[in-house]
Amino acid sequence: MGISELASKLIGDKRRWRAYKARVEGLPSAYRIAVEGIERYLMYTGPSDGDNLTKMLEDLADLFEENAVAGATIREIVGDDPVEFAEEFKRNYGLGSWLDNEQQRLAAAIASAEREQDPAS
Repeated sequence: MGISELASKLIGDKRRWRAYKARVEGLPSAYRIAVEGIERYLMYTGPSDGDNLTKMLEDLADLFEENAVAGATIREIVGDDPVEFAEEFKRNYGLGSWLDNEQQRLAAAIASAEREQDPAS
């Protein structure tokens, strides 16, 4: 990838991010607070790929913009368990995260240790 391609990609990504943040800022206060909370959660637990994360967040903004216009309450959008909402939202994209990878590695390490301790199983 040449310098101009790299610069274009970075500028494009910045523009998408700024456009997303402007949309969030335009939401009514309660919706903005909810989106920012979910955004933070997804940034820590979501995909490590910036393009996929940005797409998820843009879709999140779509969801909250549409529901704000419809007058839906925050609980009508996210339900009783905001963590489950965010996890289900993530699952809709079929993307793994660094956390998923680490959970799989942990499970594999424990299974390996178990086989080492009891080779007959």
